[in-house]
Amino acid sequence: MAYDSKGTVNKVILIGRLGADPELKYTQANAAVLNLRLATNTSWKGQDGNLQESTEWHNVVVWRKTAEVVSKYTKKGSRIYVEGKLTTRSWDDKDGNKRYTTEVLADQIQLLDTRGDRDTSYAQPPSADEAPAEFAEPSAQDSDDLPF
Repeated sequence: MAYDSKGTVNKVILIGRLGADPELKYTQANAAVLNLRLATNTSWKGQDGNLQESTEWHNVVVWRKTAEVVSKYTKKGSRIYVEGKLTTRSWDDKDGNKRYTTEVLADQIQLLDTRGDRDTSYAQPPSADEAPAEFAEPSAQDSDDLPF
């Protein structure tokens, strides 16, 4: 867990389902980067006694070998566990306006679907060599050449 000298913590833990198929891309330095749309749901009883539900959407970014493995073994609807930290980045859009997005930079991902929940093309679990590794934060060079 990352602590700074002032005793603050930036830690996110999510369990949810992918709202779209993973988008795997590569930087100019050939580092794999995966973007995920993760949905988490909250439900409660309203004042009228009826069940209410709310869905929150999270942008998750996964890097390198973990990105490739997650891309290979997940699809829309897959259930995953994500640990990471919140990050905000900015860019200038085509009209020159400053844009911002807040994302979860994944440190660790676990695939939660059972074999029976997966499509047959995902039936084989990753080998020990392909198992998701701890996230290694991208270098400044890698994050400067993102394709998006």
